[in-house]
Amino acid sequence: MTVTYTARVANARFCSFSKLLLAWKGSIYRLLYKEFLAFFALYAAISFTYRFFLDDDQKRYFEKLAIYCNHYSSLIPMSFVLGFYVTLVVNRWWSQYTSIPLPDRLMCVLSGGLQGSDERGRLLRRTMMRYASLSALLILRSVSTAVFKRFPTMDHVVEAGFMSREERKKFEGLHSPYNKYWIPCVWFTNLAAVARCEGRIKDDHTLKLLLEELNAFRGKCSMLFHYDMISVPLVYTQVVTLAVYSFFLVCLIGRQFLDPTQGYPGHDLDLYVPIFTLLQFFFYAGWLKVAEQLINPFGEDDDDFETNWLIDRNFQHKSDQKVRLQVSMMAVDEMYGDLPMMERDRYWNDSNPRPPYTAATLFDLRKPSFQGSTFDMAIPKEEMHFQPLEDIAENLEESASRHPNMALFNRLLNAAPSPSGLVGGALRRTSAQLQRLRHSPSIDQCTSDDDDDESCKLGKGGSLPLGLGQETQSTVCSFREEKPLLDIQFRVEKSDEEGQEKAESTTANAQVMSQLPPPPRASPQPASRFTIAPHHPSAFLFNPAAHSSLEHCSSQPVINRDKAAPAVLHAPFGGSKTSFLAVPSHNEPQRFRSVSMGSELTGS
Repeated sequence: MTVTYTARVANARFCSFSKLLLAWKGSIYRLLYKEFLAFFALYAAISFTYRFFLDDDQKRYFEKLAIYCNHYSSLIPMSFVLGFYVTLVVNRWWSQYTSIPLPDRLMCVLSGGLQGSDERGRLLRRTMMRYASLSALLILRSVSTAVFKRFPTMDHVVEAGFMSREERKKFEGLHSPYNKYWIPCVWFTNLAAVARCEGRIKDDHTLKLLLEELNAFRGKCSMLFHYDMISVPLVYTQVVTLAVYSFFLVCLIGRQFLDPTQGYPGHDLDLYVPIFTLLQFFFYAGWLKVAEQLINPFGEDDDDFETNWLIDRNFQHKSDQKVRLQVSMMAVDEMYGDLPMMERDRYWNDSNPRPPYTAATLFDLRKPSFQGSTFDMAIPKEEMHFQPLEDIAENLEESASRHPNMALFNRLLNAAPSPSGLVGGALRRTSAQLQRLRHSPSIDQCTSDDDDDESCKLGKGGSLPLGLGQETQSTVCSFREEKPLLDIQFRVEKSDEEGQEKAESTTANAQVMSQLPPPPRASPQPASRFTIAPHHPSAFLFNPAAHSSLEHCSSQPVINRDKAAPAVLHAPFGGSKTSFLAVPSHNEPQRFRSVSMGSELTGS
């Protein structure tokens, strides 16, 4: 029977596993002691011959051979070969166990799906369950030596009660060169169809569920048959076996203790007994024995599957001329319709039921319930208050003004996934804004301090032109000195459609502004202008002697729509050369201002 030691290692205590080393049944000592004694006897015989039966010349030659064998024995990859092989065998061993057909699911569906407490209903349930048991017995008899010894012939199967004589005649009358374990499953399906026609299976869904469980049961029988037919490739097993045995045959000579007076490296001691070589044999050869034992778990080794016990547990069998009912037959026969009387449970009126504890388990009651890994995490009180979103936005603006280069880089990354997308998107937005400004019927007028009828300051009763209030992208320019800013001028012609196309082409040139280096510092002079001629789309004039120190221009998302930088808009009408956008200078140092193209304006 399989050696079970699970309860002995339920608690990891001091030397809990060491106690298992004294077990004999199912142990590595019982499995390996014969090979171990043979290896030690051969080693002792070679050592005895070297010490007492060889002359000096023969000893010198043997010593050279031993050094040669010890040097090249490390070329055999023992750990690599054995590790993969044993892993494959252990996985295959557990998969075979999970493929053993168990009747539990099938018997539950059959007991609840096939109705009828009369003799006919009882006969149908018992016969169908016996057919499933017969199918499992036939496949186990084909793969397990222990089951075959118990049922060597079909007469033993009939005598055990798994098959009637009439069923045996039909079974043997179906001639097939292949294993016929599946025939009882077909009989099961035929009986299920009969029960459906008789109305004992109430609907097609129940019949479908019953047949699905039968197919799963039959599929496990088929998997056991295929595991028995398809083994681990023979070449793999041969390679591993040859590697282990050849390695230790070489060790019989290479691990000999040589005469210390000869001065060979590593042979300063003469211990007579190769302790570490014996341990190495114990581990490697024991590893191979584990694979040999698990490669076919349907034999009669200590750790092979108890297939006969499974038959006794799951199915019926004869003992002392009486048929004893086991799990499957009990579920579909004696337990059919047998229900205990329903009554209120002990905690019927208890809103917080708690099962009792014994004195040995009171320590479990004292343990607090788990609330989460952050349940006991401590946070200072000053960090628990919510912060207003306006303060967060101001902090972001202040950090951007302190580190403009870093803010520019982050905005570029956030605004444009790729350089081509950034340029193309800015050109499209600027072109669309120019079209809206050209065709805009009017612009709100407001009072100005400079008596300029064509200008309008934002933030003093003025309104943004169509499209400037949209939350898209904005071109931000940062200046650090109290100097006049730049005046951007556009020349547009309203005469024909060609003028409109030329005005659109000027928007592409305006984008060059973001790629120009900052101008050198110079003495204060009047404000410089950028002039874009319609006949020269690429003409973008820049005066290096400009008074403004342009740090950066970037395309960024809008942060705050309520704070707009003061700007002067010159209406694009009434002349061949009109100022489109002009940003006046202010006497406020370290101002953060922006010129917006088709988006909302931001600033400090």
